[in-house]
Amino acid sequence: MTQTPTAPVPAGLVPTTVTVGTGPLAFEDVVAVARFDAPVVIADAALVRIRESRRIIEGLATDTVPHYGVSTGFGALATRHIPADQRAQLQRSLVRSHAAGSGPEVEREVVRALQLLRLATLATGRTGVREEVTQTYAALLNAGITPVVHEFGSLGCSGDLAPLAHCALAAMGEGPVRVRDGSLVPAAVALPENGIVPVVLAEKEGLALINGTDGMLGMLVLAVTDLRRLVTTADVTAAMSVEGLLGTDDVFAEDLQALRPHPGQAASAANLRMLMRGSEIRESHRTEECTRVQDAYSLRCAPQVAGGARDTIDHATRVAEWELAAAVDNPVVTLDGRVESNGNFHGAPVAYVLDFLAIVAADLASVSERRTDRFLDQSRSNGLPPFLADDPGVDSGHMIAQYTQAALVSEMKRLAAPASVDSIPSSAMQEDHVSMGWSAARKLRRSVDALTRVLAVELVTAARGLDLRAPLRPAPATGAVVTALRETVPGPGPDRFLAPEIQAAVELVAAGDVVRAAERVTGPLA
Repeated sequence: MTQTPTAPVPAGLVPTTVTVGTGPLAFEDVVAVARFDAPVVIADAALVRIRESRRIIEGLATDTVPHYGVSTGFGALATRHIPADQRAQLQRSLVRSHAAGSGPEVEREVVRALQLLRLATLATGRTGVREEVTQTYAALLNAGITPVVHEFGSLGCSGDLAPLAHCALAAMGEGPVRVRDGSLVPAAVALPENGIVPVVLAEKEGLALINGTDGMLGMLVLAVTDLRRLVTTADVTAAMSVEGLLGTDDVFAEDLQALRPHPGQAASAANLRMLMRGSEIRESHRTEECTRVQDAYSLRCAPQVAGGARDTIDHATRVAEWELAAAVDNPVVTLDGRVESNGNFHGAPVAYVLDFLAIVAADLASVSERRTDRFLDQSRSNGLPPFLADDPGVDSGHMIAQYTQAALVSEMKRLAAPASVDSIPSSAMQEDHVSMGWSAARKLRRSVDALTRVLAVELVTAARGLDLRAPLRPAPATGAVVTALRETVPGPGPDRFLAPEIQAAVELVAAGDVVRAAERVTGPLA
């Protein structure tokens, strides 16, 4: 799938090393490794835990009593006891058979997040793998070797089996991988070229490498990171639209917002007040001659919509933080040394919030598109030319840009249908209820990309509307955003090839430059 560019590493900064220990990674750690190739090291305390739990597994391996994942088959085949001389083959077979994905390749940042999060679980000492397995995973990340993982294959229970199996296969020196320059090479070539010895899996290790929610969790962390930037961007574009359409900021007053004390709403309204402060355009119609009593909902209710999105993002963040603190494996080595089967691999908690975020992303896009449409309708734009065209009739202005927005919003509405309410039984009815969390995460990534594009169209349209209000000047903050946009997108004039201008705005939104331009005037926005 095509993705919008992510925010670049700030000039002059090299990502700092991320230490994987026995505790949870932070969002910033995941993003640094997934997107910016920050190096990874395993903490000494984690290595101690890893060795301790491995001794427990090795003790069970010599036991005459079968132990799931150590001396038995898997899933519906868990009743078969596997002799000691076949257990290495058992682990290899598990990984090879489960590396059964199909479809397009998953994005590099997603695979790197998945690899890192599986390493983080191994480092808790709750999985029973050997130290060399964890060091191999760290070495793959540091060498920029990315296993090829496919779009389809995970049902989100037992975790993201197929995607994780493709990563485990690469650690074994098998299957295709992408190296740092993007070239596709066999893992059997890439690992030795980077001084990495492929692992030969021992008891339980294959199972420990593929039994987790790491794919869906990684995509949740990345999506939340992007949505935090986009919801603030939505406040910026909303302020530009309210201003350009001669709307009022009176409804964003702090005392009015406090009557409904949702924290996200308060934050968005505060942003809007700061962004519109000092606007000549706004002051021009703060007179008795202005007969409009109320603005349309897409303007007046902007903080209620964006605020609800903020609160939803906060809830998703809490769920992601709980999952980052989890040690998901089955069976798992408990703190007191027991090895127990469990159901912690079920992705339901993560799947639910992934779906929830797709809903709020769709609604943020929907209200943005409605504001754009008002600029283009002469009967609702309060004095602007039809479609903001230079010579209406000869020029079409931004008419078709709104079509693009409409197509994106309609797609996002389809993507907002929840994946987590679906379930298809698998593994001979042993795994009779699954989360579909991976699918929820995949469609959320498309929604985040689409929201970026919808906001970019509102940005270029609102900026044109503000320019057409000259000689009245916009607020210093919104004016700064227009100035930043004008570095790559020209102002009003006869019709031009519009797609490159929209793409330039997409890149500004995705990189966070829209918010940064506003914050140079307002200070930090919520």
